[in-house]
Amino acid sequence: MNDGYVKSEVIDGIATVTFHHPKSNSLPGHVLRSMAQAIEDAGRNSDVRVIILRSDGEKAFCAGASFDELASIDSKEQGLTFFSGFALVINAIRKAPVLVIGRIHSHTVGGGVGLACAVDIAYAHESASARLSELAIGIGPFVVGPAVERKVGTGLFGLLSATPATRRSSAWCEQHGLYAEVFPTIEALDERINAHAKELVAYSPEAMADLKQVMWTGTEDWDTLLTERAAVSGRLVLSDFTRSAIAAFKAATAKR
Repeated sequence: MNDGYVKSEVIDGIATVTFHHPKSNSLPGHVLRSMAQAIEDAGRNSDVRVIILRSDGEKAFCAGASFDELASIDSKEQGLTFFSGFALVINAIRKAPVLVIGRIHSHTVGGGVGLACAVDIAYAHESASARLSELAIGIGPFVVGPAVERKVGTGLFGLLSATPATRRSSAWCEQHGLYAEVFPTIEALDERINAHAKELVAYSPEAMADLKQVMWTGTEDWDTLLTERAAVSGRLVLSDFTRSAIAAFKAATAKR
């Protein structure tokens, strides 16, 4: 439990996949792979009509890649394996024959922004700022980039990528399509998500599966594309710049 977990439950046609890590819901490789597997399993379950993706805790929705794991990578092969975890989650969401709703209860960073963009519909709390932080440590949002670009467009993806220190407010995210709606309280957020999920349960599973395919038209090459992008990140994480940046971040965090 101290190194994170993924839980999944199905109630009345609604599959809820919940992830958690004690360090602001950062994502080590085993959590990424467990999340992808849970989404795949839910998609294969004929009783499931909709998937909700959420995280536990009151702090960040997701702080992105685990810096502890990034610091331990010592080869391109290990880098590829780690960053492929993000590819697995995004592709699991893409291929699920049901809609995936994201519950973004607080700020999200790096790969967490990728998750918020990969879900079909993201509902958020007003505290849910977003920041693509990867360039600041010498990597770049290569694996999650296609999901972000698909959701907000090429220009805004470039802006988010090139301003890694800037947090975009939830209002900004809603205005530009990253979030579908923003709510002032967690209670209102959960009420909307639960109501929408229950609504979707009543609809034709065949029609929703066909709709999902239409919505993701043009992404058929992502199995290959995201793996290629993971190799880029896996190479860059070995650079002196990135190693120094991660070490500085970990040192600063340890002093808090």
